[in-house]
Amino acid sequence: MSTENKPWAGRFTEATDAFVEAFTASVDFDQRLAPHDIQGSIAHATMLERIGILSEKECKTIVQGLEDILTQIGNGDFYWALELEDVHMNIEARLIDRIGDAGKKLHTGRSRNDQVATDVRLFLRAEIDLITAELIHLQMALVSLAECEADTIMPGFTHLQVAQPITFGHHMMAWYEMLDRDRDRLSDCRKRVNIMPLGAAALAGTSYPLDRNLTAELLGFSCPAANSLDAVSDRDFAIEFAACASLIMMHLSRFSEELILWNSAQFGFIDLPDAFCTGSSIMPQKKNPDVPELVRGKSGRVFGHLFALLTLMKSQPLAYNKDNQEDKEPLFDTVDTLKHCLRAFTDMMPHVSPNRANLYEAAKKGYATATDLADYLVRKGVPFRDAHDIVGKAVRLGVDTRRDLSEISLPELQLFSASIGSDVYEVLMLEGSVGARDLIGGTAPKRVREAARLARQELEKAMQS
Repeated sequence: MSTENKPWAGRFTEATDAFVEAFTASVDFDQRLAPHDIQGSIAHATMLERIGILSEKECKTIVQGLEDILTQIGNGDFYWALELEDVHMNIEARLIDRIGDAGKKLHTGRSRNDQVATDVRLFLRAEIDLITAELIHLQMALVSLAECEADTIMPGFTHLQVAQPITFGHHMMAWYEMLDRDRDRLSDCRKRVNIMPLGAAALAGTSYPLDRNLTAELLGFSCPAANSLDAVSDRDFAIEFAACASLIMMHLSRFSEELILWNSAQFGFIDLPDAFCTGSSIMPQKKNPDVPELVRGKSGRVFGHLFALLTLMKSQPLAYNKDNQEDKEPLFDTVDTLKHCLRAFTDMMPHVSPNRANLYEAAKKGYATATDLADYLVRKGVPFRDAHDIVGKAVRLGVDTRRDLSEISLPELQLFSASIGSDVYEVLMLEGSVGARDLIGGTAPKRVREAARLARQELEKAMQS
């Protein structure tokens, strides 16, 4: 392939091999950065005009040309040439073709190295904002469920064994808290994404008197990158985002696992909406929880992208290397996968229906109020270790006679301890057990409602900011 249309052709006397040209090109996937590339170029041109490198007329011509190209791309009328390698050279070549010599001045004081680093940061910053908004919507759906189901009793588990009774609303607020940490991590990640590489040029900065603070201000960055070598070669921000995304996907996978279990005939805790399930090609009775299963499966995909990015960077010397071209596909797919999974959950969760009767009956199994009986004895002056032993014997009787603790008669309970009185049934009933957890973070219905109220307030503030 000829090199004459390439901006770096002056050094070369031999045409690029056709396979090498296709192998090294990134335009098939990095064209996605086009709006951000044009945004960065408009800011760069504006800055060049301010410092006198471009005339006012040249700047206006460049900006108008870039805006026209953006429209053309949006309409699907832009031809992406493989021989021009990437999004940057395709846009620059089209600009020069449209406006002539003024377009050749746009690249003054910058390199594709700082240009692509800026584009990826602009892209990721915008995507973090969209993902954060989706997290808020999902959290709001969980809060609404928590408010509706604050009194709905269900079993709480450890080791997937019935442990203590809780409320469905309390469980939803546990999911809310996981997502709240995720949102906080994304907010913190965004601070490090929001650093501007432009002006670092290839690796050493530039001899042109660029006003990097002005460019940063025009692009909404908090500040220019402090070191030119680091600016063009850093991909920490992409790795950090992938780590945040992996944590979110791990949480969504845990949610999915519970929804899948709860929706099964063996549990029967919830009904998933038909719109988020599919049937079987051979078994007409089946209703498969495909959306949670797919989300659970896609978590591995995002984890893989995190490790791919870590591996990509682990042996690179400073500064920019062609390896860094491989950052985009895993980053883009991480963004897309995460957004789709969050969207699926946000749309699905408002339509999840708890089976209250099944949840209540399940909570009665497994002697979920055993700890309440031990606490009752402690309040009566029995040392905890003795109380633990007494309750263990009572549970043994319940197992042998197939009765819940609340179904064992008072005389039978008093055989294990004279400290047990008729008021014991207040704590052995599920409602009493749940209501007794009346402290900050507890499962008592009024505490769940209070937590949901405060969470809704915080989410409404976040939506307005």
